[in-house]
Amino acid sequence: RWSWPGPNKRPVYNFRSEGREFGSNRCLIVADGFYEFTDPKDPKKKRKDKWLFTKRDGPIFCIAGIWRKTDDVGEAFTMLTMEPGPDITPYHDRQIVILERHAWADWLDPAIPAQSLIKRLPQGSLRVDQVG
Repeated sequence: RWSWPGPNKRPVYNFRSEGREFGSNRCLIVADGFYEFTDPKDPKKKRKDKWLFTKRDGPIFCIAGIWRKTDDVGEAFTMLTMEPGPDITPYHDRQIVILERHAWADWLDPAIPAQSLIKRLPQGSLRVDQVG
């Protein structure tokens, strides 16, 4: 069994997946995109550059997650992270675990090892647009 990191009353939004199996409480987090932020290319700009990542082969995707019940907020979830794939590497040193469509049902089956489903997407799987 995995244990939730940090104090019980503090929400956890991202959790490293490396070396963990997540034999229970797996969930799918449906999304149509996510953002990463980088230092601005223009030194006069005060805000960071904002990049939108979407999946090239469909309007939605699923992020591997885990959930638990808490005393203070009820059911809570967190997104798993991993080393970045080739589309993310220029923008960040970590990334959320995006599951391929064929792995969605398998992620919910605790009999299937989590690490067999956590994989980098092939280069070009994500579209990247600067949006700010």
